[in-house]
Amino acid sequence: MYFELSEEQVMIQQAARDFAQNELKPGVIERDEHQKFPHEQIKKLGELGFLGMMVDPKYNGSGLDAVSYVLVMEELSKIDASASVVVSVNNSLVCYGLENYGNDFQKEKYLKPLASGEKIGAFCLSEPEAGSDATSQKTSAIDMGDYYLLNGVKNWITNGSTASTYLVIAQTDTSKRHRGINALIVEKGMEGFTVGAKENKLGIRGSDTCSLMFTDVKVPKENRIGEEGFGFKFAMKTLEGGRIGIAAQALGIASGAYELALNYSKERKAFGKTISEHQAIQFKLADMATEIEAARMLCLKAAWLKDQGLPYAQASSMAKLYASQVAMKTTVEAVQIHGGYGFVKEYHVERLMRDAKITQIYEGTSEIQRIVIAREVLSQ
Repeated sequence: MYFELSEEQVMIQQAARDFAQNELKPGVIERDEHQKFPHEQIKKLGELGFLGMMVDPKYNGSGLDAVSYVLVMEELSKIDASASVVVSVNNSLVCYGLENYGNDFQKEKYLKPLASGEKIGAFCLSEPEAGSDATSQKTSAIDMGDYYLLNGVKNWITNGSTASTYLVIAQTDTSKRHRGINALIVEKGMEGFTVGAKENKLGIRGSDTCSLMFTDVKVPKENRIGEEGFGFKFAMKTLEGGRIGIAAQALGIASGAYELALNYSKERKAFGKTISEHQAIQFKLADMATEIEAARMLCLKAAWLKDQGLPYAQASSMAKLYASQVAMKTTVEAVQIHGGYGFVKEYHVERLMRDAKITQIYEGTSEIQRIVIAREVLSQ
């Protein structure tokens, strides 16, 4: 077992760390406060190759491994989870789905501009009545011969208003239940496609989360991904990799909060000495460091399994379940260590605490992860 990163991986990690400190940190509090999407920062991330990290270079990707992706997600998420979720969705859900299941035409037309960062993508599965129960799709895609007629509503869509390309999961044949679901590529600007208002959220306030409305949208048959009825399997397979991205995001939020708390504990004095000299604080820091390292190992193992072409569904669910728990616990403790200052925006930890919560909800709630893990262990 080798735990050392390669020279290339260390360079990528450092590049992400530098970008987070120099490009994301300035203005991050203001973006959170005013719900401003990090347009310039995302553009630069695309130029660095971070929006198509695992895509083959022939499709304008960086051709990197999933381990490097985890390293980048952790570093970006330490500073700005609103920016890192854009990176996660574009890489794990949109680019991955198109590269692995799209045809040559779809890769040429849609994957290339997404992998280069020229355009941003969105993954559209959730609905008002279909969150964890993804089989209950109400959005319909009626087969009209050479096109599908798309009607319905999708909500909680990351990159909802900033994306140009949308992967939409819709029901074509209700009699076949989940086997009658298709995955369609929808372009912004198609007649009948409307983007709703931006959600006013607890955390990741800089990312744009919107509802999408489809009214008699004509989607060409050539925009269907895979065979007829492949949509549900496509969504589930894509989400397996997406969970690695969100696990790494949770890891980054936790490690960012821990670093802030550690540094603060060495500066703040109480009862004549720094609070880091008090055992009560030392024990908090020890637990935080241990749990973060355990979460990191789970994330890296899931990424490594994916890189090796081995089954990683259980590992990715374990990583997301545990890392999101660690993110919540660590950020709460970081606020506690900061005391009253932890409640103030300029110290960053209150924002990280708010950002942490969503990692237990999106791309499969913690409850769904336990179902996946239980199914996997019981089948062995």
